[in-house]
Amino acid sequence: MNSLEIILLALGLAMDAFAVSLVVGAGKHARQIRPAVRLSFHFGLFQSLMPMAGWASGRGVERWLAHFDHWVAFGLLAIVGGRMIYAGLFPTEDAREDDPTRRWNLVSLSVATSLDAFAVGLSLALLDLSIWYPCLIIGLITAVLSVIGVKMGNRVGSFLGNRMEIVGGLILCGIGARILWQGLHAAS
Repeated sequence: MNSLEIILLALGLAMDAFAVSLVVGAGKHARQIRPAVRLSFHFGLFQSLMPMAGWASGRGVERWLAHFDHWVAFGLLAIVGGRMIYAGLFPTEDAREDDPTRRWNLVSLSVATSLDAFAVGLSLALLDLSIWYPCLIIGLITAVLSVIGVKMGNRVGSFLGNRMEIVGGLILCGIGARILWQGLHAAS
């Protein structure tokens, strides 16, 4: 696998993280640099660690995981998206708890957007390819696209205000539904 193929692979894997970053950036929680860096760091980290886990795990785990990975991603995105919709409909003074760039929400989004990278790591192992360079490129591209997504979302969110939280939650739920749909159709 040459460098161009690895870059294209990384761009494909980073699209879910980019979309989620765009949504988070449009909300009220990622207006500062610190939440944007936190989100992009975690997305990049998880996107680089998941292929390593897939590469190390072997074929048996992939068959087991393939049966429900789409359900896990759907569930995580639906929970975070639902919380964003609720926060948009019923805003409170202290919304730190619902911040998608913190705690469980951040981990949930990081896992949900990187599950497909596990299968990529397994494929690299089956092709007997080195994992370190692709993981580095995948993580870096994901982190950079996540920052770009947050910044683009900031611009959109400033026009729409609190309504963007509802739209963002619906988009996260939609991404989860797409992942579920693809996973169910791949299984049949």
